[in-house]
Amino acid sequence: MRGIIGICGTPGTGKKTVAPKVATLLGFPGAVSINSLAAKGAHDVDVKQLRAKLLKSRPSRFVLFGHLLPDVLRKRETAIVAVLRCDPSVLWKRLGARGYPRAKVTANVEAELIGLLLYECVLQYGSELVREYDTTSTSPEDVAKAIARDANAALKRRPRVATRRPPAWIDWTLDYGSSSKLRSLLGTSDPPAWT
Repeated sequence: MRGIIGICGTPGTGKKTVAPKVATLLGFPGAVSINSLAAKGAHDVDVKQLRAKLLKSRPSRFVLFGHLLPDVLRKRETAIVAVLRCDPSVLWKRLGARGYPRAKVTANVEAELIGLLLYECVLQYGSELVREYDTTSTSPEDVAKAIARDANAALKRRPRVATRRPPAWIDWTLDYGSSSKLRSLLGTSDPPAWT
């Protein structure tokens, strides 16, 4: 099967902007938001029901995006999973500009800092299918082009031939090595001043 291109990332990393651009570059019929398939206003998502809804009458090749990707998409169905990443201090500003409550901003910044969605994607899909793309200062068009390039290469692979490359995962914790920087990032209601 392996025709779905998955795009995952912490809220604010650019999934909604990048996914349609990737679909266009690949000539796919479109990009599908996992969140749009979930029940509006639901706090608890029934993953089995969401998965059934997703697979119903979808084309064999499309772009699927959302932070619930590892819960909905299976390894055998995907050609590649793109995890969008963003420097936590920049992410703080992006989420704050959206009007997110402080607790939600902090929770998402913490998740990005420790690479929670990257971890979940590597567990679900294996490091051979997962790629990271830093959206901190790269334009959505350039991110989409990089994902489309990697997706095209993945789609052309023979199904049983694994192309492994040692991952060089992004580690934001190295940039926040001092306790004062970390406290500033996670302990104030204002975006960090040192960016």
